[in-house]
Amino acid sequence: MPAYKAPVDDTLFLLNDVFAYERYGNLPGFSDAPPDVVKAILEEAAKFAEEVLQPLNQTGDSEGCNRNDDGAVATPTGFKDAYTQMAEAGWIGLTADPDYGGQGLPHVLGAALNEYISSANMAFGMYPGLSHGAYAAIEAHGSDEQKQTYLPHLASGKWSGTMNLTEPHCGTDLGLLRTKAVPRDDGSYAITGSKIFISAGEHDLSENIVHLVLARIEGAEPGIKGISLFVVPKFLPGEDGGVGDRNGVTCGAIEEKMGIHANATCVLNYDEAIGWLVGAPQKGLRAMFTMMNEARLAVGIQGMAQSEVAYQNAAVYARDRLQGRALSGTQQPDKAADPIIVHPDVRRMLMDQKAFNEGARALVVWTALQADVARRSADEAERQAAEDHMGLLTPVIKGVLTDYGFQHCANAQQVYGGHGYVREWGMEQFVRDARIAQIYEGANGIQALDLVGRKLPRDGGRAVMAFFKEVTDFVAAHGEDEAMKPYVEPLGKAARDLERATMWFMANAMAKPDNAGAGSYDYMHLMGLVALGYMWARMAKAAQDSQGNGLDQGFVDAKLVTGRYFMERVLPETATRVARIEAGADTMMALPADAF
Repeated sequence: MPAYKAPVDDTLFLLNDVFAYERYGNLPGFSDAPPDVVKAILEEAAKFAEEVLQPLNQTGDSEGCNRNDDGAVATPTGFKDAYTQMAEAGWIGLTADPDYGGQGLPHVLGAALNEYISSANMAFGMYPGLSHGAYAAIEAHGSDEQKQTYLPHLASGKWSGTMNLTEPHCGTDLGLLRTKAVPRDDGSYAITGSKIFISAGEHDLSENIVHLVLARIEGAEPGIKGISLFVVPKFLPGEDGGVGDRNGVTCGAIEEKMGIHANATCVLNYDEAIGWLVGAPQKGLRAMFTMMNEARLAVGIQGMAQSEVAYQNAAVYARDRLQGRALSGTQQPDKAADPIIVHPDVRRMLMDQKAFNEGARALVVWTALQADVARRSADEAERQAAEDHMGLLTPVIKGVLTDYGFQHCANAQQVYGGHGYVREWGMEQFVRDARIAQIYEGANGIQALDLVGRKLPRDGGRAVMAFFKEVTDFVAAHGEDEAMKPYVEPLGKAARDLERATMWFMANAMAKPDNAGAGSYDYMHLMGLVALGYMWARMAKAAQDSQGNGLDQGFVDAKLVTGRYFMERVLPETATRVARIEAGADTMMALPADAF
C-alpha cells in the first residue's frame, strides 16, 4: 500500500522564508494566524490527511460509489466518518467568513490544506472542494437572504455544494445548453433538464446538497448571453433553517470513470425542481466564473498533489529496490545488487518530479497569497495588481500543473517497472486519478486559448507586463551575485523567450487568428516554465539567505541543488516552445479534414 507524508516543512519554508508571511499581518485574518499558529494548523492538517484520509484512498478506489434504485448514492466505507471528522474539526470552514460560521483564516492556508487532502485522497477532497466553490459564488453574487440561508450550512459542512454546467450535447460551448427555467408565481423558478459529469452530485456525506445550475429562462435570448444561474437544493430549506421537502432533482446514473472512483460523478435530472435566481437574470456566466476560477485553481493543486504523492512513493521504492550495479562502480558490495536510485535515468525521473513539485507548490502559495490580497487589502492598487496576477496565472496553474502532474505520476509509475502496473502498489491509481485534472474545469487546450485570447490582451496587457517586470527586476537585482548566477542567468534567458513569443503573437495573430490558436498551448507552457523558474530563483535566494539561521543544512543544500537541476535540465525547454510558436499555423491547418 502506498504512503503519504504531508510536506509541512516545505510549506513553512515558502511561507516564512520565501514569501515573508508576516509581511501580510495587516490584512484581516492574518493576525489570527501568526507563524506559530500556522505551524500548528499545518501539522494538524497533515495528521488528518495522513492518518484519516490516506488509508481510505486505495480502498475507496476499489469499492467506488453505489447508486440505489431510488437514486440515492452511498460513498465508500469510511468516507462518511471521515467527512464528519473534517466538518466537526472546522476544516471545511477554515477560510469562510466568521459572519457565516467560518474561521476567516487566510486563503493561503486553505490552499495548503487542499494540497494535503488531494495528495492523501483526491476523490474524497472533491466533496468539500465543490462546496468551497458554491460558497464563493453565493457569497459574491447571492442575495442577503441566500447568503443567510446557505453560507452557514456550507461553511459548517452540514450541507455541501456542486456546480452544474455540462449537458449531454454541450461542454465548453455553454451557449448550446437546453436546461430551462420557468418563472413561478412566488419568484422562484421551475428548473427542467439534465446535467452530466456532476462531481459530488449525489452522496450520503451531508444533510443537503446545494446545486448551482446554469439554465436559460424561458424566452431568454439564445447563446451564452441568455444564461442565468440558479441555486437548486436537493432538499428545500425548511422554516427552521434545516432541510424541508425533497426537491425535484435526482441522480439518474453514476458515470463509470477511469479514475476518482470514490467520487460520485453523476447524471442529474431536474424535473421542475424549484430554484432561485443567483445574481441578475442572463448574467449567469459571470456568477459561475467565480466558482469556476476557484475550481480551476483547486484542480491545478490536484495535479501537483498527485505528482507529490506519486513521487514520495517512487523515491522510497528507488532507495529500496535492488537491480543492477551503478555505472560508476558498485555502491553496495554487501548486497546482491545496488538500489536503482544509483542509476542516472531513475534519478532523471525523480529529479524531474521533485523539481516540479517544489516549484509548483511555490507557485500555488504565491498565487494564494495574492488571492488574500485581492480579497482583504484596503489598498485599491494592491487589490488590482493581485487580481491581475490571478487572472493571468489561473489558466497557467490549471493547465501546466495538471499536464506535468500527470506526466510525473506516469514517470513515478515507471520507476516501479512492472510493479507500477500492478494495482496493489497503488501507482496506477495515481496515474488514473491525475488524468482527469487535465480535462475537467475546462480542458487544458481551453486554458491555453483563454490565456492567449483573453488574458494577454486584457487591459492593454497590464497583467503580463507586470509579470515580465517582476521577473526581469529580480534577475537584474541579483545578476551580479555570484551565488545566484546559476539561477538568474537561465531565468533571464527564459524570460526573454517568453517576451519574444508574446511579441510574435502581437505581430502575427491579429491578421491570422489561427497563429494564436496554434501556438497557445506552447505559450501556456512557456509561461508556466518561466513562472516555475522564477519560483526556483526566489527559493534559491531564500535558501542562501537562511543558511545559519535555523533551517536544516540538508534541507538548504537539497533546495539549492534541486533548483540548479531545474535551471539546467527543465527550463531550457522554453527555446523549444518558442520555436513551435514561431512555426505558425500553416502546416497545422493545411490538411483537409478528410485526410485525418
